[in-house]
Amino acid sequence: MMEKKKYYVNMGTGEISKLKYDNNEDFVIHATDDEIVLLREKFNEADASGIRTFFRAHIPVVPYHNDPSNDEFDNELMEAYRMVYQLGDEQAKSHIESMGILGDRPL
Repeated sequence: MMEKKKYYVNMGTGEISKLKYDNNEDFVIHATDDEIVLLREKFNEADASGIRTFFRAHIPVVPYHNDPSNDEFDNELMEAYRMVYQLGDEQAKSHIESMGILGDRPL
C-alpha cells in the first residue's frame, strides 16, 4: 500500500501542494501519489471544459442550461469536490457537506 501524504488544495486555482502558503489551503487532504495524479486529471479536465465554456459564452443564442460544455465543466468540478471529500480531513469533509453540493449521490 502506498503511503498517504498531506496536501493543500485550492479549488479555485486547481493547485495541489505539499507546502502550505498564501491561499492554497482551501482543503487539506491525505493522498497517495496515484490519488494526486487522479485529482490533477480532474482539475485539468475541468480547466479544459472551462475554456470551452468561455468560448461558448460569446455565442448569445445558446443558453447556459442547454450547453454540453457547461455540463461537462460542472461534472468535472463536482468529481474533483467528491475526490477532495473522500481524501479530506474532517474540516474539509465538514466544509464540503455545508456547501450542500454533493446531493444524495453516494461518495
